[in-house]
Amino acid sequence: MNWIILIIAGLCEVGFTSCLGKAKEADGAAMYWWYAGFFVSLTASMLLLMKAIQGLPIGTAYAVWTGIGAVGAALMGILVFKEPATFWRLFFITTLIASIVGLKVVSSH
Repeated sequence: MNWIILIIAGLCEVGFTSCLGKAKEADGAAMYWWYAGFFVSLTASMLLLMKAIQGLPIGTAYAVWTGIGAVGAALMGILVFKEPATFWRLFFITTLIASIVGLKVVSSH
């Protein structure tokens, strides 16, 4: 269950970075709604991370949480914000995913 909570926390991290990107593009009331989404996602992500580390090693949980956030933010940049999808960028996103899976496989919890 802690792994599921951690994955959701990581997805919330992707949510708050995406909200920052959308707020940067918006103006007026829409910008404030995106910032509100940022704060809600940030709060949810932190609370879920706190819950997940109660049953997982903090080093593993933090690495997985930041890895999910990094991969998700990079993919959102490519898919939503039209950032370049170069070979090396995709290569290193793939290595991050492999590292996250590796940490899960070697974790004793």
